[in-house]
Amino acid sequence: MITMLVPYLVMNGNAAEAIAFYQEALHAEVVVMQTFGEMPQNPEMPLPEEAKSLIGHATIKVGQTDLMFSDAFPGTPHQLGNQVTICLCTDDVDTSKQAFAALEQGGQVSVPLIETHFSPGYAVITDKFGVTWQLYTNMHQ
Repeated sequence: MITMLVPYLVMNGNAAEAIAFYQEALHAEVVVMQTFGEMPQNPEMPLPEEAKSLIGHATIKVGQTDLMFSDAFPGTPHQLGNQVTICLCTDDVDTSKQAFAALEQGGQVSVPLIETHFSPGYAVITDKFGVTWQLYTNMHQ
């Protein structure tokens, strides 16, 4: 089942600054914040030293709404205007597979549906309307 849609902001190296700003401006609460350096590393894709302090994933709560952040992964193009994506959260991999199959029709897959250290089913896909979706299967449901 789809459990929620969450705005996801991909920043250009200033996610920590943006989070601090929203904490003060919107009285937001940091729920989780993890740097790329704190995440499990892939030996086939070594992380540059200067990227280790960048935000790999964060969630803040503004009122009753979640807002997610990350910095663009090193080497990933970042352009103002396309930094907002929608994170479609599900509570099972089958629902994520169904959503992935539907959204990929006429769209473009950036990250195929894979198992990661943070989700048993994660993908990034831009649909035929140019909307970028992150599919996230919650492993804590």
